[in-house]
Amino acid sequence: MGPNTIEARSERINSNVWITDMNRPDIRGIDLAMLRSFDALMRERSVSRAASRLFLSQPAVSASLKRLRDIFDDPLFTRTAHGVVPTPRALALAPRVEAVLQDMQQLLNMDRTFDAANSDRILRIAGSDHICRVLLPLLCQELAASGSRIQLAWELADYSQLPERLRKGDIALGLLPRMTPPVAVESELLYEDAYVAVARRDHTSFAGGMSLEAFCAMPHVVLGQSRSILDDSIDQALARRGLSRHVQAAVTTFSQMTDLLASTDAIAVFPQRVASRYASVLDALPLPFELPSYRLYVCWDTRSNADQAVLWLRDALVRLGRAHA
Repeated sequence: MGPNTIEARSERINSNVWITDMNRPDIRGIDLAMLRSFDALMRERSVSRAASRLFLSQPAVSASLKRLRDIFDDPLFTRTAHGVVPTPRALALAPRVEAVLQDMQQLLNMDRTFDAANSDRILRIAGSDHICRVLLPLLCQELAASGSRIQLAWELADYSQLPERLRKGDIALGLLPRMTPPVAVESELLYEDAYVAVARRDHTSFAGGMSLEAFCAMPHVVLGQSRSILDDSIDQALARRGLSRHVQAAVTTFSQMTDLLASTDAIAVFPQRVASRYASVLDALPLPFELPSYRLYVCWDTRSNADQAVLWLRDALVRLGRAHA
């Protein structure tokens, strides 16, 4: 073809963006790092949080955003006092960018055996502070021993939002406590446990064993950002006996619960393994009524069945969790 073809007349402008003579962006101006930065900004709505999500510096994310603005000829995100807000153009692009990133990940994983020792993937896990303290050190020790450059990010789970966050790809795996297998996600049982009542050492209501009357009389501390199946099960078991309890406080971690219990007369319901971890400051007694078993499930989205890195992480968590249990 002659020198007047589009290919011959393409030129690179601003050292960043390829533009054809028809003033249309060329794919050579876009790389995956830019798309990942866009995706992180859409999810976090903050340059600093997006940088943290990607394990990058804020200037690196800002530089990617500047290049994307040049390519799409749109601000994409506008700054506010509380972060950034996507423009209508960015909102329209978001699902397509997400699909491209998912397709690229599946393409890279096609017909390949995942090798954790040679990977630099960022893998996100959501679960409680207790299971983080149990499993994350073991997982990090294995990664360090193999020389892997995998980056793990653990966050406290909002269990009510966990299936949706798995679906959107915000997290790779979630550790979900349930009395029955979860729906809407893939899952595998990690271990099973019993529930116990816990309170500070030498609590007067624990002196002769936990009675149903004492259980209802004491203020309660519960775990979670929203009402849980455990809370519903406890209250239903009490209601069948014409009783009720008073929930005085709700916090987001077992360590917060333990600190509060250790300095007040409140009580709580813990899985037995969690209660054992805090045995130096808390006493535990059997509940004065029956509850179904505590079960902890490793959960992932169906689409992750094609992602060998997520499946490797799932298998590692199951293996380490069952060995510890």
